[in-house]
This record gives sequence, structure tokens and C-alpha cells, in this order.
Amino acid sequence: MVWDGELLRLLDQRELPHREVWLELGTSGEVAAAIRDMAVRGAPAIGIAAAYGMALAVHHGEDLAAADAVLRASRPTAVNLFWALDRLKSVPPGGVLDEAEAIEREDLEMNRAIGRHGAELVPHGARILTICNTGALATAGHGTALGIIRTAHENGKEIFVTSCETRPRQQGLRLTAYELKKEGIPFRSIADSVAASLMRAGEIDLVVAGADRIAANGDAANKIGTYMLAVLAHHHRIPFYIAAPSSTLDPTLPTGDLIPIEERSATELTEIEGVKIAPEETPVYNPGFDVTPGQLITAIITETGVYRIPYTFGEEVTPST
Repeated sequence: MVWDGELLRLLDQRELPHREVWLELGTSGEVAAAIRDMAVRGAPAIGIAAAYGMALAVHHGEDLAAADAVLRASRPTAVNLFWALDRLKSVPPGGVLDEAEAIEREDLEMNRAIGRHGAELVPHGARILTICNTGALATAGHGTALGIIRTAHENGKEIFVTSCETRPRQQGLRLTAYELKKEGIPFRSIADSVAASLMRAGEIDLVVAGADRIAANGDAANKIGTYMLAVLAHHHRIPFYIAAPSSTLDPTLPTGDLIPIEERSATELTEIEGVKIAPEETPVYNPGFDVTPGQLITAIITETGVYRIPYTFGEEVTPST
């Protein structure tokens, strides 16, 4: 995303990988709509976009309380959204843009630190499974889970990545494949349901995923299908890692049972690119996220280190070796 002094320019992720279309957003409401409709997605990127949405509100003289409210209502699960808006509340209006730029800059620094910590857990020649998109598109740059993969590749570890397509919006097939191809990282894409067979066949060495909110006990909300992978990894004795910046931690929630789970439109499931594939009026349940219990997570990787059970974020860090 690019702030040009008057507008926020966002790469419309809904158009990838076939077209690179940039949206020009001039109001906080337009930014909220872009977040809600997933033109911008990924928990860190959502928080950064919301911060710039407030900068637009200040710049154009909007009602700041109303702007804050509309941005908060755009996506309920990603805690980075609320973290960024809460951070801006302590800043005078004249400093909102500087703070938004600081949030973006700090996120990139955190991503690179996550990559360094996580890459130490990746063996040479590892075959890595991931889900959704957690790369530069979902963050200020470099990425979280995909940032670990990127750093391991840069370190010459000769990794191979298997990317789950991530139904129903296929962020893995559209966006992660797009990033891996651009980076020259060897990969293949699979239907989500293939993961179990690959683990059983011994073709996966570790799983790494991102998170949109992590409770105090380590329960982690991420894209729907992540919990399934954690259960499979546990059964097959495969390490399962979560990677996220500390802005994704929510110490106000003791467990993941309290994380609000967004339910998306039925058409995401019943249509593909606008083409109806289900009978008319088919009842649908389409949660955007699920929660992986902390007990199934081998370690949670943040910019400050590698955390294991019992999770004491910010207090004790397990060396990432």
C-alpha cells in the first residue's frame, strides 16, 4: 500500500494473480469497504490499512469517532485492526499519519525478525506445508509464516513448499502461489483435502501457518482449515508452527473460545468467480476462521522469539535453536 499525500493506494488482492489493479481510496469508509471485501487482507495488512484510513479521516476532516467505528466494524476476527486503532487513539490528530507510517515500518521489521527466528527451526531440505497467504501481500512486506519460508530460502536451505489452495477464496492458490513463483521458491499447490495423504506418505516435514488473533493460552485463530492441519500434524508427529507479530496477541482473552469468528457470505462457497455451482437457496455455513488449541501448536514464533507451552508471551522466550 502507498500513501500519496491525498489518497491511499492499495493493490486489489481480489484481482491477483492475473491482474495487478491499484485502488485509490480517499475516505475511511472506502478503506473499511476494502478491508471488509478483502481487497486488502491478512491481519497485519488490515491493521496498517486501518491506520491509514484514520490518516485519511484526519486529512479530509471526517468525524474521527465515526471513522474509527466504521473501520472497527469491517472485520471482527483480526485483532491487529483493533490494536492499530487503539494505538492511534493516544495520538493527537496531527500525528496520526506519522503513527500510521510507524506502524507500517515496524511491521516490516517484525516480519524480518519472525523470519530469522523461524528459519532456524527449518531443517535443510525441509518440505513445508502452509495454508492461506501470509507473505508480503498480507503484511507490510516479507511476511510472517511465508516470511519464515522466504528467509529459509534466502539462507540456502533448499526447501520445497506445498501450498494449500485454501477454500473457499483460494488465497493459497491465488496469492501464495503468486508470491512463491515471483520469489523463485520451489513449490506446488494442492487442494486442502490432499494434506492428510501427503502427511501419511511422509512428504511433509513441518507445517507453518499465520494467525489473526492469539489468545493468552496460545489458542490461535487463523484461516479456516488451519485447525484441521494441526490435528493431522499432531497425529503424524509433524511440527506445527504459528507465526505472527506480537500485535496479533490478545492477552485480554484467556482462551480461543472467546475469539469472535467472522462468518462470510454464502456466495463465497456457492459461487466460483460469479458462476453459481450450488442449487438455489442451498443453506451454507461459511466461517472465515477456526481456532487451533495451543496444545496442538509446537511453537508460536513472534518477532521476540519462539514460545512453547506454557505460553508466557513477553516473559520467557525459548531460544530458537
